[in-house]
Amino acid sequence: MYNASTMNYDPFQLKSIAAIDAEKSVLVSAPTGAGKTAIAEYAIDKAFARSERVIYTAPIKALSNQKYRDFSVKYPDQVGILTGDVSLNSHAPLVIMTTEIYRNQLFEDPKRLKDTSWVIFDEVHYLDDPERGTVWEEAIMFSPPHVRFLALSATAPNIEEVAEWIRSILDHPIEVVIETNRPVPLVHLFQCQGVIYDNPERLKKEGYLGRETWPSGFHGRQGGFSRGRRFQRGNFDRFLRAKPNRADELVRHLAKEKRLPCLYFAFGRKRAEELAWDHERFDFLETDEKSAAVRLYDALCERFDLKKEPSAIEMSRLISRGIAFHHAGMLPTLKEAIEQLFTSKLTKLIFTTETFALGINMPAKSVVFDEMKKFYGTHFGFLRTRDYYQMAGRAGRRGMDNCGYVYSRINPHQIPHSILTRVIYGRPELIESQFNSCYATLLNLYSQFGSKLIEIYPRSFHYFQSNKKGRRKGAEMIERKLGLLKELGHLEAEKLSAKGEFASWMYGYELLLSEMLEGGTLDNLTETQLSVFLSALVFEPRKNQFAEKLPPHLVSIEKKAQGYARKIGLKEQAHKVYPPTKPPYFHLGQAIEAWMAGCLFSELGRHTEVDEGEIIRYFRMVIQLLRQLKQAPQVSAKLRQTAQDAIKKIDRDLVDAEKQLRNA
Repeated sequence: MYNASTMNYDPFQLKSIAAIDAEKSVLVSAPTGAGKTAIAEYAIDKAFARSERVIYTAPIKALSNQKYRDFSVKYPDQVGILTGDVSLNSHAPLVIMTTEIYRNQLFEDPKRLKDTSWVIFDEVHYLDDPERGTVWEEAIMFSPPHVRFLALSATAPNIEEVAEWIRSILDHPIEVVIETNRPVPLVHLFQCQGVIYDNPERLKKEGYLGRETWPSGFHGRQGGFSRGRRFQRGNFDRFLRAKPNRADELVRHLAKEKRLPCLYFAFGRKRAEELAWDHERFDFLETDEKSAAVRLYDALCERFDLKKEPSAIEMSRLISRGIAFHHAGMLPTLKEAIEQLFTSKLTKLIFTTETFALGINMPAKSVVFDEMKKFYGTHFGFLRTRDYYQMAGRAGRRGMDNCGYVYSRINPHQIPHSILTRVIYGRPELIESQFNSCYATLLNLYSQFGSKLIEIYPRSFHYFQSNKKGRRKGAEMIERKLGLLKELGHLEAEKLSAKGEFASWMYGYELLLSEMLEGGTLDNLTETQLSVFLSALVFEPRKNQFAEKLPPHLVSIEKKAQGYARKIGLKEQAHKVYPPTKPPYFHLGQAIEAWMAGCLFSELGRHTEVDEGEIIRYFRMVIQLLRQLKQAPQVSAKLRQTAQDAIKKIDRDLVDAEKQLRNA
């Protein structure tokens, strides 16, 4: 079944396969769409032929769900999934899971891995993600020695350094396979002042008028002119004649040149929706396509219980014209419907945020960047080269297109020409460790190694990459966290206290939950109060997001939680621990109470201004925390029952992730 000679593999794939056959771990660095999944399938086929198990990890739940669906077609009845939201066929030969779940299993139930021969890390360049990177590092560090890795990465210049680190902590060899060529080459084009330029030199000469950037006075997304500081006299008339950069003109160009379907990336949910409705007057579907699109969309809405949802009803106007938008604030099932329409070639133009690019295998003929800046967690910055190619790489369908077209909409006032060329033609950024183990990880390590756990730190990528000063700081942060855990009563002589045992199960929320458990607060909560509190733990407000005032019967839990959070914050400050534990935000308190009382999902907008998709995501995170509470040690039977009752009230209709996956 896994005979490589019967397949038409590329050279880099054959090199990877040879390493797999030699029982080596393999680190593959290749562009988006190059064919890394074929290597994963070979490793899976080989493991299955030997009656061995495989774990496939992915950075986000959406990608895990897609891989589950894809592999379920190829390997019927042999695939399971574990994401926290969903647990299906978890003892299958191939289990798809988020990297967090895999890391947690390493501590909670390592015996489950005894029959696992391969762990496939998809998107392993996530090692340098500020939020998730630590989990990836820990997953590699603490994997059992008998397991082989297949790590799949986007192009990164220091991939050899990553491999050297993995070699330093493994007792078997690792092969590095680097592929730089794209199976479908990319053509980079630029829209500036309403003109399409096919090379950066001409863009600078004519679009930028020979300047590095325009002076102030040219501003706004459309690149229009307003009178600002003085211009050089010779160019003044040309600046006055500057044309706006109209998105509809670019879309018209794409249609004329037959470069649809297109993924149009806009770095904001509101912007993606505005663009979609601005283009409603276009119609990209032939008569037979239009009827097919409407039939399929209606069937998907029926299957996903979307027929009465206002957002799905509104979207139908765009669907009938071959247009859609897609972002994280939408209902997950509505996004699923749009993705299926796109893969069925019945949606020609999707205005989407960058989430559509993350590993989801939905290539198009062309890609458009609405602008060259995005929000990076704490600040707006120019696109990183790796991020640009993560999205640009969706252009060009293997076996269908000779090339993929990538358009960047340029305002010379907003981006200097040198930065533009660096983004598109520069070297991708290095993978840099973001290692900062959470309290639960340290507690799990302490239960195994006691005070010697500090000796584990040198196994980290952070230690491997850092200089002497960086290593000292890394070790000091671990010692500070241990000091805080000891002061709070989580540690005893070379073992965990009962409080520490509980906290070791509650990744990310361990301190506040354990304080409230110890204080007796959790045991006395109703299922609604418990869920409101947990929603405050997981919720992260967007900038200037309004919080509805809680009703009087919920204010007491808010005050208690905030009191404990202040206590923890002061102790972290005293121990110089950073970043500090996130405080609770009760923005979803009214909404989750209404939902548990039987409210229709379409009516939740009366209780919160949080986007529909985020409501579902946070409700599912609450369910995941409730399940962790049920399983954690030192939890009373009463609290376990309260958690179970809460799950039953929350996990219904559109929130039911397992139902969504089964219906997909």
